[in-house]
Amino acid sequence: MSRTKRWKSCMSENALMLLTVIGVFFGIGLGFILKYSRSEEDPWTKREIMYIQFPGDLFLRMLKALILPLIISSIVSAIGSLDLGLSVLGIILVTTIRPGTYGNEADFLTDENKAPKRNITTADTLLDLIRNIFPPNLVQACLAQYRTELMPPANATNVTNKHEWTISSSYGDGTNTLGLVIFGIILGIAIGKMGEQGKPLLDFFTCLSEAMMVITNWVIWLSPMGVTFLVASQIMEVKDFASIVQSLGMYFLTVMIGLILHGFGTLSIIFFVCTRELPFRAIGKMSQVMITAFGTASSSATLPITLQCMDSMGVDSRISRFVVPIGATINMDGTALYEAVAAIFIAQVRHIPMSISKIIGVSITATAASIGAAGIPQAGLVTMVMVLNTVGLPDKDVTLILAVDWLLDRFRTTVNVMCDALAAIIIEKMSKGELDSADAAVDLQEATELAHLRKIDD
Repeated sequence: MSRTKRWKSCMSENALMLLTVIGVFFGIGLGFILKYSRSEEDPWTKREIMYIQFPGDLFLRMLKALILPLIISSIVSAIGSLDLGLSVLGIILVTTIRPGTYGNEADFLTDENKAPKRNITTADTLLDLIRNIFPPNLVQACLAQYRTELMPPANATNVTNKHEWTISSSYGDGTNTLGLVIFGIILGIAIGKMGEQGKPLLDFFTCLSEAMMVITNWVIWLSPMGVTFLVASQIMEVKDFASIVQSLGMYFLTVMIGLILHGFGTLSIIFFVCTRELPFRAIGKMSQVMITAFGTASSSATLPITLQCMDSMGVDSRISRFVVPIGATINMDGTALYEAVAAIFIAQVRHIPMSISKIIGVSITATAASIGAAGIPQAGLVTMVMVLNTVGLPDKDVTLILAVDWLLDRFRTTVNVMCDALAAIIIEKMSKGELDSADAAVDLQEATELAHLRKIDD
């Protein structure tokens, strides 16, 4: 009976995770069955695939609706009460394995129409990153991000030199999460400095954060259905798996080796050095987060579930609700590694020699690009343009990796959210003394106030 009870208890505690895993595999199977249920002469149309993806889109929209209030309330309440080495690891692997030398250049199918259509320089991208840290309008920051746009002059003699183009700007769709996070940090510090005067505002944000977590607990049970249809629709969109494996197999393998070494090697060492514990038990408890990240391919959409998981693991909310939102915004470990590998891979395909200075430039630019990348599916493709410019490659070369980017995007997103969660655990372990002291001070203050009230009553 004891074993039976333990088994039932284990199954009930991990029911959601098991259902989500089943959903992923069922989605893969459903995708292949539907994909090959029709002949090549009668393929699935984009509209039909959209219908299949529709339940998954609803799940994503629910998660994304929680992001903005959750980030602001979590950071403000947490405060009121990052990695260059990653891209270096990818560079070492890609220069050693040299995936871009396998196969012929013609094997990599390109479609210039799919390349990101945006004229911009590396300097402009870095400056935009800094500009978005200080949004002039907080309401606008909830809806759009500032971005520089370059327009070629009508009488330009050198259309290739973008530094001579006319500079303009616009606001593109997408929440300026970085700017809102910085504002949340500053507001939280201000509330903490105000003491008792700021307590009502702190209580408001704390209550809002808790309310968002309650809603998250409702939405999280839709994970199995959501990831099933998201994965199935993505499988159906892939045209020819055989050609992808043949032309991009070594590139895919290189990125995967880098992600595995970082996720279960570099991070494990850092975790052990900081906590004197192995991370595998913690990673096992984060299975729901990792599966959801794989299914949605969005670290931002996974944020509510990551925070819910941290709460269930007993991580101090003052740490998790500060570290995880910031990590989901700027700590894109997997993206930094992937963009460094992709840039050098494309250079190898184009037979462009890579000097030490170019490799260093790719490392620095890939790290900066990963900070500016939005936590949405395949956002790295947009910032990849900046990295390619560092190597001197045209924007259209992004299309060389499009065939497998949808799958690699899921793996690197999984690594991103795992890094954020492990970072929260590490910081909590290292800050345990300060947290205990803060709790003791609060308990002492409450006891003093209670004694004072009793004295008044007497």
